[in-house]
Amino acid sequence: MGEIIAVLSGKGGTGKTSLCAGLSVELARQGKRVLCVDCDVGLRNLDISLGMSDCAGLSFLDVCQGGAPLEDIPRHPGFSTLRFLTAPMNCPAEDIDPALFSGFLRRARESFDYIFLDAPAGVDAMFRLVSSCADRCLLVTLPSPAAIRDACRVGELLELAGKHSVKLVVNRVDKGMLGSLRLTIDDVMDTAGLPLLGVVMEDSNVTLAAAFGKSLSEYAPRCTAARAFRRIANRLQGFPEPMKLR
Repeated sequence: MGEIIAVLSGKGGTGKTSLCAGLSVELARQGKRVLCVDCDVGLRNLDISLGMSDCAGLSFLDVCQGGAPLEDIPRHPGFSTLRFLTAPMNCPAEDIDPALFSGFLRRARESFDYIFLDAPAGVDAMFRLVSSCADRCLLVTLPSPAAIRDACRVGELLELAGKHSVKLVVNRVDKGMLGSLRLTIDDVMDTAGLPLLGVVMEDSNVTLAAAFGKSLSEYAPRCTAARAFRRIANRLQGFPEPMKLR
């Protein structure tokens, strides 16, 4: 049975979607069957980070409501074991039937090894729906005071909801900024109150890959961020990987 992983953040701009895409592509590159679902019904853009903006869009709502079978979910052009569902247009999160959504995910577990749910930033209705269905939650934060405070609050909400498999990813880390703030990754972990899954350094290749319509793994597989995504993907599978800031 596949595992459902929610990728969450307390505020926008943390690079949550880029992380979700990077992990999905890396696991597919390793031969895992991966379904990546954009759950941001307001600002969907996961297709850009995946390098699938030119692919025919099928929304998760189409599959939830039985309008399309799992077999029709579009495949990534470069990684045949990676499939993608976009978010529906003009559909408030409150109008999505939780029973239909969870039923779709139960069916998806039988066909995929990993199902990534890219939730919208914040703690709205879609955040609650996505997190309630997840086996594991990845909470993405920047190493800045405001983002860390938001991550701490989201972590508390997840704990209150009974979610205990929550890991922190510190993204877009700039060593110079850390030095100016007199902040360490340990400080971020302590403030957020969550165990660390990985650290991703600031890397312009993430933006460039999206601009050229490619996934990061295709555009710059040896860049700093791609290597970090690879290490995090390995940790998700239970493989030992050292923590590195490069």
